[in-house]
Parts: sequence; C-alpha cells; structure tokens
Amino acid sequence: MVYWHWFILGAALVGLEVVVPGTFLLWPGIAALLTGVLAVLLPELGWQVHALAFTALSVAAMVIGRRVYARLLSPSGDAPLLNRRAERHVGQIHTLTTAIVDGAGRARIGDSTWKVLGPDLPAGAKVRVVGVEGTALKVEGV
Repeated sequence: MVYWHWFILGAALVGLEVVVPGTFLLWPGIAALLTGVLAVLLPELGWQVHALAFTALSVAAMVIGRRVYARLLSPSGDAPLLNRRAERHVGQIHTLTTAIVDGAGRARIGDSTWKVLGPDLPAGAKVRVVGVEGTALKVEGV
C-alpha cells in the first residue's frame, strides 16, 4: 500500500463516522491518516510496517480519545447537579408553608413550593433537607 491508499481509507472512515452513530470509526480513521503521513515521510517502509503502525496508532487514538471524552463528559465542573434540582437542596434549611401531616407537607424554596416528606411538624417550622425521594424532599425538624 502506498500513502494515498491510507489517505483514502482514513477519509472514508472519518466520512462514515458522520453517518454511523458513536465514535467507533473516528479513531481508526485518524490512525489511517497518520499512517498515510508516515508513508509519505518514510516511503521505503514496507506494508508490514504500515500495518503495524496503523494497528498501534488505532489503539493509541482510541485510548487517548476515551480519556478526552471521559474528561469532557465527567459531571465535575461548575454545575454537577444542574439536572438534579432536588439534590441541590440537600443540607439546606427551609420553612414549611403547610404542615407536615401523615408524613407529607410543602415548603417554599426559591420561587416554587416542593413536596416534603418527614415527621409531622406545624406550618412555619424550620426543616433541614436530608435527602431526596423521587421529586419530594426528605426533611427533618431543626
């Protein structure tokens, strides 16, 4: 195989990546393009060396790509609880707007009211959020 074979293979794999979901074909496509560059720089190497380089570069590209994606998709950052609104309130203290009767009541948090679960307490009592159960906050008296 000569360098342009690797460039065609790399372009085809990267092009197929657009059509196929996931990132499976991206890494071998990048490896094929890099193998093409290697073939241009060192034309005296045989196809066996090219095949070994393609294999090694494919594995390296997959490992590096997975690490980069893992870092980009990790929940750490400025807003790790962005889509888990209820969990953001754990540990906070709020005031009950309606009494907790038979284990259920409501508390005003921000501009909305939330269902709270906990021991029976009168309206106006201070409660601490200790957990989340579905869309309800589990509370205890303060």
